[in-house]
Amino acid sequence: QVQLVESGGGLVQPGKSLRLSCATSGFTLDDYNIGWFRQVPGKAREAVAYISNGGRYTRYADSVKGRSTISRDNAKITVYLQINSLKPEDTGVYTCGASKYVGDTSWFLSSLYDYWGQGTQVTVSS
Repeated sequence: QVQLVESGGGLVQPGKSLRLSCATSGFTLDDYNIGWFRQVPGKAREAVAYISNGGRYTRYADSVKGRSTISRDNAKITVYLQINSLKPEDTGVYTCGASKYVGDTSWFLSSLYDYWGQGTQVTVSS
């Protein structure tokens, strides 16, 4: 059974850092590209970051570029998203998705992802 389980969310103050984890099981992580997405009520799911199956390529949304790092540990079958200097607008439910075929020019299209986790809530507030 394919599973992606996010963790690491919570309530954090502006300016702090957070590391989200996406633990996977039921499929070969090495074969999949992973994307992190964020959603707030009333808005469409927004792409945040992406890492290719071998880890060679990464992409970031402009909103987090320069203060985020996506990484993967295929041995631990987990993908991480570190966000620094958190802002209130980073608030949302963060979900990881897995796709065999999404590329580094289409990574932001949520419709191309095959599997999704349930998400972890991140709230940035003082």
